[in-house]
Order: sequence, then structure tokens, then C-alpha cells
Amino acid sequence: MANLKLLRMALLGLATSVTYGCGDHESPDTQASAVNRTLSADIQTVRQAPLSLRVETPGMVVSEDQVQVASRLMGYIREIKVEEGQTVKAGQLLFAIDPTDIQGQMSQARAGLAQAEAALADAKLDHERFGTLYKDEAIPKMQWDKVRLQYQVAQQQVASARAGFDLASSQMRYASVVAPIDGVVTQKMANAGDLAAPGRPVLVIEGLKKLQVRTQVSSDVYARIKTGEKVRIVQDGETTQAPIEGRIAQVVPAADPASHSHLVKIDLPAGSGLSSGSFVRVGFAVGSRDGIRVPASAVAERAGITGVFVVDAQGIARYRMVRTGATEQDMVEIQSGLNAGDRVVVSQVAQLENGDKVSGASHD
Repeated sequence: MANLKLLRMALLGLATSVTYGCGDHESPDTQASAVNRTLSADIQTVRQAPLSLRVETPGMVVSEDQVQVASRLMGYIREIKVEEGQTVKAGQLLFAIDPTDIQGQMSQARAGLAQAEAALADAKLDHERFGTLYKDEAIPKMQWDKVRLQYQVAQQQVASARAGFDLASSQMRYASVVAPIDGVVTQKMANAGDLAAPGRPVLVIEGLKKLQVRTQVSSDVYARIKTGEKVRIVQDGETTQAPIEGRIAQVVPAADPASHSHLVKIDLPAGSGLSSGSFVRVGFAVGSRDGIRVPASAVAERAGITGVFVVDAQGIARYRMVRTGATEQDMVEIQSGLNAGDRVVVSQVAQLENGDKVSGASHD
């Protein structure tokens, strides 16, 4: 029992010393002894000001220019030249279709054309010979009409055969599929050896010129935003990166029947540094409230505790623990720990220690 009593007294003494070391509750004697030097720094008086109320939602970066690349032919894929994530240029070979069937069609069409041209040559000779005879009135008109008809039919058969050959030749060109735009391969939906068919995508390419963020918002947020408004975008997992400013391009009025949320499309500025497929967090401004903000330069960390230096009436800096909120334009929201009228040090904070005397310009 005696040991337990001594342990309780020791813990009470430790708690009392920590309390005195963290700010306004220090005893006068302790405060006096803590003053060991004087530093020059800027001091700012804390004021309440309207703060934006923001709602954050997860989103994904997508390309507004997306192309699904498919074969125009039915055939087995001989090879695919690209992989997911690869950047491609317009006209670059993506994949090839086995041309065996097309080559057979071309050979057949070539033979048909040759046969039709031979028949046309015979019909032309008959047309010239019988034409002379008809002029000399050596043959009747009925026979001449029959020869002329055969010549016309032969001409039409050659035209038809040539069209078939041209079609087969153009099909051969489609055996090699090239990229229609500059972009990045984001999906590979088939492999070498698979059967390709018209209308069945093999690859998906997304252009790099214009990127958008797409996110879902609740009905409450939907009612408070509109097209053209600016939003804050931060890449998911990044804590030190400066927010990117996007602009709402479209708000879909129809809600998703399952989630009752609305799709919002947000344009990204050029050079945002984001890529298609990246996950981000989108901050929508949905109102305002009164609160306290201080410059980011005023916030420090001592022994793992976030705080600011508050200057008392005697000009002594006391380290006070605070709870911070969102950072916007180098201003940090202070959710607790400060009151309007407090004076905080906003420069030379890294050199300050608890109990230092501060002299310098004071700003309201």
C-alpha cells in the first residue's frame, strides 16, 4: 500500500510539471525562470473570419478522349505490339490480324478480274468486227444489237471484278491496326491467338490532351454546386503536394438509382501532373462558418505535439498545443487551442523555445 501511495504521488507530480510546461498554467516563478533570451519576430493577433465549409469525395482521373480500338476483320490476332500503360503515337502499329483468309480472297478476286478482262477483250474484238459489218449492211440489226449487248455486259463484269479485287486489297490493309490518336494504352482486352471480330474492342487508348476527374456527390452537395465553379483536387495519398484547382464541367442531374448520388465531371488544368487512372480527393465548397486561421509559418511541432507560440502581456512566448484543420493558401485552420485576441508568433518559429521573450512588429 505504501508503494502504491508513493507511485500515485509521483504520477501527480509528473502531470503537474507537464501542465505547467505547456502554456498559460505555468506558475509565475517558473515563467520568470524560463525567460532566457530575446528574439525578434513578427506577431499576429488572432481574429475570427469566415471559413469555407468543404466536403471531400473520392474521384478518378480519366481522359475525355477515349478510343476503343477494334479490328474491322474477322480473324485470329497474330501479335499485339503494345502493353498497358504504354504511350503510343497516331499511326503506330498496335496489333496484326492473321492475313491468310484475306490473301485467299485476294487471289480469288485477282483470278476473277483476269477472267473478266479476257472476256472483255474478246467482246471488244467482236464489237469492232461486227460493227464494220453492220455499217456495210452485211449483218442484220438484231445480230448487231446482240454483239453490242455482249460487249456492255463484259464491261460491267470487269468493273464488278475490279471492285471485288479493290475490296479484297483494302481488307488486307485492315489486317494491320494502327493507333488512331496519340495517347496511352489503358486496357488490353485480348491476347495473341484470340479471335478478333468487328465491334469487339482489343485495346483502349486514352488521349493526353484533356483530362477530367469524375466523382459522385450526394444530393445535398449536388444542390450546392454548379457548373463553372472551382474545386480543390489533391492526389490520393499526397499530404505535401499543393492542391490543384479544377473547374466543374458538368453535373449530371439524374441520380444513380442505387446510390442516389450524382456524377460530377471536373476539368483539370494543363500540366496538372496527374495521369489517367490516378485516384484523387475532390473538395467542394458548400458554405462558410466563422473560425480561426493562422499562417502556416506559425505552426510548429515540439516533441511530437503540434502547437503555436502565444505571446503574453509581458512579451513571453508560450508554446500552446492546438488542433489543426485544413490548409488553404498557406493559412491553417485552428480547430481548438486558440481564441480570438490571442497573439501568435508567425516568423522565426523554428528558433523559438518556450519562455523566450519576443520583440518585433505586431500585426492585427
